[in-house]
Amino acid sequence: VNLDTVKQELEEFIPHVRNISDKSIRKMAGRDLMRFKQFKKQGIAVKFGRFSQKENDQIRKNVEDFLSITGIDSAEKLLFTSRYPEDKETIHRLKAEHLFCEKLSEGIPRPWRLIYYRARKMFDPNNYKGRYTNEEKEKLKKYYAMHGNDWKKISEMMSRSNLSVAMKYSEIKSPINYGPWSKEETQKLMHAVEEVIRKRIGTEDGDPLSSSEKSSRDLLIDSKKLYQKLPWTEIEAKVGTRYWRQCKQKWTTVLTNKMTKGQQFYRGTKGLQDKINLIKRLYEMRVEDANDINWEELSNSIGNVPRAYVQAKFYKLKVSSVPLWRKKTFSEIIDYLFKEKLPELEENL
Repeated sequence: VNLDTVKQELEEFIPHVRNISDKSIRKMAGRDLMRFKQFKKQGIAVKFGRFSQKENDQIRKNVEDFLSITGIDSAEKLLFTSRYPEDKETIHRLKAEHLFCEKLSEGIPRPWRLIYYRARKMFDPNNYKGRYTNEEKEKLKKYYAMHGNDWKKISEMMSRSNLSVAMKYSEIKSPINYGPWSKEETQKLMHAVEEVIRKRIGTEDGDPLSSSEKSSRDLLIDSKKLYQKLPWTEIEAKVGTRYWRQCKQKWTTVLTNKMTKGQQFYRGTKGLQDKINLIKRLYEMRVEDANDINWEELSNSIGNVPRAYVQAKFYKLKVSSVPLWRKKTFSEIIDYLFKEKLPELEENL
């Protein structure tokens, strides 16, 4: 495999491909490149981000079809083979014989690795065990003291998924403040976010900033970089007194205030109009899944606010206005808001 050629071809589909390791590039050359080209011929773009319901259903179908073909008796055995050492050799042979990689990714325009991780998350029974008991939390602290960040080992000891134990430990590792944010905490958060963004910009430019440049150069960047894909666990560590999810929520509030210069959205007459605009725009989009919404475009129709702010407001509107919303599809929720809630809002305007 000529790595430079492969990188050049993959770059059309994955712009950040040159930041990926050579080992991963070689795997993508075999698992992804031809699929991406076929999707391109069909006019289908390679996707990233949250999986849609349609994609989740396709993964379920692909896994079920593969189990049917091979006779492997559970998705857990297929995707977590290491848990079944006595069947390991047979399962690996069946995967190779029946082209597991191709079958799993069939019909899904995403990198194979992301599809595989999504399938593991969906089919891991250890992901659905409910809240941690106090006893489990103490065990988690004990195992972390013994094994550090070896989440795979800890997850096996606790019969929880890797992601679950890692995230829970992040939450309980130190006393967390659940009250109002102090000025000091907010300043720490802002400095932490600024630090990671400056570091990212320096890396992207290929020219890390010196300390003097950092202090003198304005942070004039695309607003998306202020809230998309920030390393929240790293920011959490810098803040010290807040869980990563709290940091993310607080940053959205801080950023919204800065972007709107303190204007109050979703209050009074302006709030009613914003809700009306939001419902109308969602209805006009005619999308079947929330993951297909262009939240950037939508946030611009409301005002200069972060996408997370609009997503949170939509969630609140949905929960407060749509009966039995959990049992409805996304399009049914939007239809209800448009037909039932919108006239009420317009009448109150």
